[in-house]
Amino acid sequence: MSDTIDAAVKSLNEKLDGKDFNGTAKFVIEGEGAIMVDDAGARAGDDEADVTLTADAETFQSILEGDLDPTAAFMTGKLSVDGDMGMAMQLGSALS
Repeated sequence: MSDTIDAAVKSLNEKLDGKDFNGTAKFVIEGEGAIMVDDAGARAGDDEADVTLTADAETFQSILEGDLDPTAAFMTGKLSVDGDMGMAMQLGSALS
């Protein structure tokens, strides 16, 4: 597992602490690996998910740091979403 994935898992767990997320999401960080998010939190993994969000490491880092809104990243083509768009919006709200 890469340092990028380790750092992202830690950051996601901090952001999602105490927030409800009903479903499964997968973040694919190009060239680094994948992170699963469900009601138990975030962890490294590449399982099936209700929604898959794909971005490069720089875009993902900007979203986690709050410098880039997930919706803006999607609208500008920096973040691709495959699957349940409602769940992607729910996750985007939790990360803001």
